[in-house]
Amino acid sequence: MSNTNDYSWASVCESADVPSMVGVRALLNGEQVAIFRIKGQLYAVSAIDPFTKMAVLARGIVGDLKGKVVVASPIYKQHFVLEDGSCLEDETVSIKTYPIRESNGKIELAIAEAIAA
Repeated sequence: MSNTNDYSWASVCESADVPSMVGVRALLNGEQVAIFRIKGQLYAVSAIDPFTKMAVLARGIVGDLKGKVVVASPIYKQHFVLEDGSCLEDETVSIKTYPIRESNGKIELAIAEAIAA
């Protein structure tokens, strides 16, 4: 991954809008993104479940599975690793991840191309 200083950043919500252990959906250049705060760490992934093509991942259940922080799709329950977007049940499927940061009370996503998982 590139150095986060190499990106332009877009504010997508207030920091207070992202509670711990609950997903929030935001838009970045027309793409739906699911944002999570887990144990103080921020994650941003595509909100689109690749199995159903529905924007439901922000409503998924987050937790720890096989030592990885994951979100489970609320539809068919596949688990996606929030750090790299990989699917634990099907290694041929992944979701996009996005560089994310918290700055001056705002949650910001990198405007640069999403990082392919």
